Amino acid sequence: MAFKSLSIALLALAVARVANGAVTKRVTCATGQTTANAACCVLFPILDDIQENLFDGGECGEEVHESLRLTFHDAIGFSPTKGICPRLFSYAELLHRGGGADGSIITFDDPETGFPANNGIDDIVDAQTPFIARHNITAGDFIQFAGAVGVSNCPGAPRLQFLLGRPTATAPSPIGLVPEPFDTITSVLERFAEVGFSPAEVVALLASHTIAAADHVDPTIPGTPFDSTPEIFDTQIFIEMQLRGVLFPGDGSNPGQVESPLEGIIRLNTDATLARDDRTSCIWQSFANNQAKMQSEFRAAMAKLAVLGQNTANMVDCSDVIPVPKPVTGKAHLPAGKSMADIEQACATAPFPTLTADPGPQTSVPPVPPS
Repeated sequence: MAFKSLSIALLALAVARVANGAVTKRVTCATGQTTANAACCVLFPILDDIQENLFDGGECGEEVHESLRLTFHDAIGFSPTKGICPRLFSYAELLHRGGGADGSIITFDDPETGFPANNGIDDIVDAQTPFIARHNITAGDFIQFAGAVGVSNCPGAPRLQFLLGRPTATAPSPIGLVPEPFDTITSVLERFAEVGFSPAEVVALLASHTIAAADHVDPTIPGTPFDSTPEIFDTQIFIEMQLRGVLFPGDGSNPGQVESPLEGIIRLNTDATLARDDRTSCIWQSFANNQAKMQSEFRAAMAKLAVLGQNTANMVDCSDVIPVPKPVTGKAHLPAGKSMADIEQACATAPFPTLTADPGPQTSVPPVPPS
């Protein structure tokens, strides 16, 4: 009996090793790089090209910010009710029809780049279009791939999922689906809920603003970041959004803009309100000083956004092609010149984490330089 039990155990171990080997077996591409699926080999030349020629040798700079913005503006242009006759299709059928993260913002740049919510996005559309033309990839795949690769250049970012296989877009997105900074929180949450996102996932997606900069909210100050560390994917956006606003960084209030806490950063009304609204304030605060939570939940929300409107059964997981980001640099802090007295506590059920301020004179943030 003991011999029989040992034989069974050894057989089970052998089966497990075979199964594990099948999962972890790698394919060597013509470029010399390896991946779990041969279909992903086409991505390595694109990766090298965009790192060198779109992202300035792998920097977390302006084109990364704009490429990440493009992933959202393309994907959120999907609705189970707008632009189609909803009675003809179930939600599941709509997912199989395409839309959402399908590259329509490039394939149908006219009219989509002219939509008011897409103001200024034509710059990154024009920058990405030549890469699509010279590589064997659809616009929908390229937009999400470039966004994931770009984020990997920012220390502290999670390694984003990337699935390959979006078909070419067949129609433009309807107008009015991209939330704007002057929208009410109710309308923003309702827009996201329509495509399956919870309030917690909306807040998680806004971690993207930690590496964002605005060119057109106040056109007199292009490249104005949303927090004091736009080159690092850290929790400062969730900390600094809770500071009391005291100034406008440019020529005064513009639509969708509210007062900022620091010279040189810009604050959107929707961000500031989400940080203070009863429905989202505690979710917002939960990311302050919690890098691991922010990384994990941003990655999950982006994985959902990046395949919005797509049939994932027809796609291949090529996430292992995405570079592994460097770890976060620095630690959560208050900007120099601020104290805990400047925090506007909004969450009623938990105190804001106690943080110390950087030494020195009050922080002033320079603009993000253009490429």
